[in-house]
Amino acid sequence: MVLPVRPASDFDRIASNVAIWHGYDSAVKADLYSTCLMTSAGACLIDPIPLESEALHELIGSARVAGIIVTSSNHHRASSRFAERFSVPIFAPSETFSDKTSRKFTSVADGDEICEELRVIGIEGGSGEIALYHPADDGTLIVGDALINFEPYGFTFLPAKYCSNQKEMMQSLRKLLHYKAERMLFAHGLPILSGASERLQDLLGTDL
Repeated sequence: MVLPVRPASDFDRIASNVAIWHGYDSAVKADLYSTCLMTSAGACLIDPIPLESEALHELIGSARVAGIIVTSSNHHRASSRFAERFSVPIFAPSETFSDKTSRKFTSVADGDEICEELRVIGIEGGSGEIALYHPADDGTLIVGDALINFEPYGFTFLPAKYCSNQKEMMQSLRKLLHYKAERMLFAHGLPILSGASERLQDLLGTDL
């Protein structure tokens, strides 16, 4: 299958252990964001879209790739391609991939840890929806579809028409308040680079 997203030519390093890249998907008429998080176990590539070889080499450097993580059933993107290239597993909730017999697939659920310190936070009310938390450098939260940060919506909840149960999803997002995070990254939208926990508290406190 030909992916509708052209390989990105560059990435942005937003913290010592975090980089993002993005590209426009004509099929969904939206920008798709991907994350590379460096952990003690290696680089975790989260919801990856294609990245040109030269940029990918610069992104990874001498680090090993520890795994590919998919935060939503809607985010297969180039995950299989990256998993094959680096011979690493794809980590995702069990419902995200129909073929669970593949040696490349590892099921994860709420409370699990990937790459040692990277915590999985299950988000109900969506399809295979998870968030991720890493404590280094004052904390990073990475969310799938449950929260977005792009115009004209701004930083807010996924619109109800895209949720299986928006009320359940909004309530489940309160789990994120247990994690102190300076920054928050999204599968759709610009990152919040400072005061992410405070922004999240304002959103959840106002709307729930």
